[in-house]
Amino acid sequence: MKSVLVVVAHPDDAEISMGMRIHWYAQNGVRVRVHCLSTAKPEEKGSQTRRNECLSAGAVLRVDEYSFSDVPDTRFVEHRGRINAELFRVIGASRPDVVYTHYPEDQHIDHSITGQEVTAVALREASDLRYFRSPYSTGFEPNLFFVGTRKLMDVKVRALESFASQRQLDMDVFRQLGAVAYRQHVHHRVVERFGDDSAYCEMFRVQRSIESASGS
Repeated sequence: MKSVLVVVAHPDDAEISMGMRIHWYAQNGVRVRVHCLSTAKPEEKGSQTRRNECLSAGAVLRVDEYSFSDVPDTRFVEHRGRINAELFRVIGASRPDVVYTHYPEDQHIDHSITGQEVTAVALREASDLRYFRSPYSTGFEPNLFFVGTRKLMDVKVRALESFASQRQLDMDVFRQLGAVAYRQHVHHRVVERFGDDSAYCEMFRVQRSIESASGS
């Protein structure tokens, strides 16, 4: 069975960036694991709440496994060595076919460090590495477009609704962004081929993709 590992800095990062893609993978027999590096700031006591929200969202998306590290939010710089060790443990244990993570160029330092450290480890431990676009990514130029249906978007929104502690999540905004995103990059004549039900898009950048003639 093909396996996918999604590594994120914080709860809801995976769902915001690739909720449709995750659910599509699950529907098509791909084993999906999400690993979240941080669930709370050092002064906060909401770690268990946010973990539970992740697990609820994962159940909606049919994630096979949702795992966590306890790196303090906003403290990724001083915990960089620990993050690297955690990633070798997680990626080495799961041996994923494809790894997804934050685009390393990001205004949020936690996202940036996550993307950089996952890149360093995944290029040694996995065949394929892909970046998703976070809301704070800079200079992101996608070369992989996942065009989803209204039903997939509905599932993504339901998953995001699990994050009740994050009041800044506006579901209408996510629908609108998903509806217009790929039209910035794909010619309208190509968009027209997707069909009426293919109304939303999640975008990625392939850092590396390996194909083997032996199929292994």
